[in-house]
Amino acid sequence: MATRPTPKFEAREKSPLNPYLKREGREDSRVHLPNNDTASDSAGAGLFGDLTQKYQLYLRGQRGLSENTIRIYLTDVESFRQYLTQERLDPSQMNRQMLRGYLAWLATSARGGREGYARVSITRKLTALRSFYRFLVQEEWFRSSPVPSGRSFQVKVEKPLPAFLGKQEVARLLEIPDTSDVFGLRDRAILEVLYSCGVRLAEIHSIDLPDIKFASKEILVRGKGSKERWVLFGKPTLDALRLYLTESRPELATVTTPALFLNRYGRRLSRRSFEKLVGQYAARAGLRNGIHPHTLRHSFASHMLEGDADLRVIQELLGHSSPTTTQLYTHITKGEARTAYLNFHPRASG
Repeated sequence: MATRPTPKFEAREKSPLNPYLKREGREDSRVHLPNNDTASDSAGAGLFGDLTQKYQLYLRGQRGLSENTIRIYLTDVESFRQYLTQERLDPSQMNRQMLRGYLAWLATSARGGREGYARVSITRKLTALRSFYRFLVQEEWFRSSPVPSGRSFQVKVEKPLPAFLGKQEVARLLEIPDTSDVFGLRDRAILEVLYSCGVRLAEIHSIDLPDIKFASKEILVRGKGSKERWVLFGKPTLDALRLYLTESRPELATVTTPALFLNRYGRRLSRRSFEKLVGQYAARAGLRNGIHPHTLRHSFASHMLEGDADLRVIQELLGHSSPTTTQLYTHITKGEARTAYLNFHPRASG
């Protein structure tokens, strides 16, 4: 298996000394992680664990991040802890040399001898590390963060264009569920909401019955950072939801819950179940591998753009905080236009 090349990290070098550490009054309480002593290993791990718990409260309370985002941040900080343990380093020693070592470790050997992480994952872990050290500054471990900002220290990442389905592929997928069955009715409604509303997996998972306004064909969803927005749907989705709520959900609702989509035990359908059923129906529809709920969100955005919808409208419906994120979809249609031109225009070749 070919190994992924080590990323080039663009940064100006600084002195190996750490000018950021807030030393006064903290000499005996700095974070010290494992050395050769087993007792010290346990103490260091415990102290790091305490900081991580406080960091979790910081992400939830002050940053207002969603539980899913918090989980990702904590997982990324755990990667940093593993590196510190392996290299017998201390968080207070952070400088650019140590940061380079950590990023090189992520790129080459962080996953137990297999290929290292992809650049997009390394960039995400670097973002989590910046956030963690900002938290340590707030906790008065440092005068200022020793982790450089994104402008002065970058990992260049080429974002892949999001995969999406063609309109005929979506139509084929939506027809697959067996609507004579309670689960088929539920799954048809799920696929309709995912595609018609362009919602994220976490958003459809958290929809409750009171969130739906049938008269105006709207659903209130809670996006990243618990931000709320209204998404729209059309008559096919309206019909699918009504069938599910009248003929399927009453059969599944063995316990009292406000959740819209239920599992066989009458409880809120898990995120994993949403992913699994989308993949299963995609396979039955003869679609390519790797279809997941976010593929339908990408398809929603791409088809809206193909229909000449205003980019700002798509941004609002998707819940993107920045138009830059939404503009990614313009690259898709440009790519399609280029392919069509090269394939069909008589003077495109040569």
